[in-house]
Amino acid sequence: MLNQLQALIEGVDNVISNLANASALIFQTLPNLNWVGFYLRNGDRLELGPFQGKVACTVIPIGKGVCGTAAQIGKTIVVPDVHKFEGHIACDSASNSEIVVPIFKNGELYGVLDIDSPVANRFTEDDKIILEQICRHIEKFI
Repeated sequence: MLNQLQALIEGVDNVISNLANASALIFQTLPNLNWVGFYLRNGDRLELGPFQGKVACTVIPIGKGVCGTAAQIGKTIVVPDVHKFEGHIACDSASNSEIVVPIFKNGELYGVLDIDSPVANRFTEDDKIILEQICRHIEKFI
C-alpha cells in the first residue's frame, strides 16, 4: 500500500488531491471498513477533509471524540468498541471500531486520519503500524 500511495502522490503538489487518493486507496485496500478520511486542523477544531464513505461530521472540537482526543494527545488511538469510548461522536451508527492517526507538519498537528469499521475489534497492531507509516509518508507531501 505504501508503494501505491507513493506512486499516487509523488510529484503532486495539491494536498487535497493527495489526501483524496490516500483515503480512496485505504478504503479500497483494507477490508471491512465503512469510512476512511481526513480531518484537518483549523485552530481549536478539526474540519472534514477528503474522505470515502457516508456523509460525515463536519467539525470536531480538539479534545472531543476519538478524533479530537487523538489530535489533543498527538498519538494514535485504536478503539476496539466505539460504544465503550466515553464521548464517542457517532457519525455513522454502523461503526463499531475505529482508529485515528495524527498527522503533523513542521512538528505541529495538521490533522488526523480517521478510519471506521462496522466490525468490532477490527484494527490490529499491524494495521496501526502501516497506517502510521502511511501518515508519516503523507507528511512529506503536505
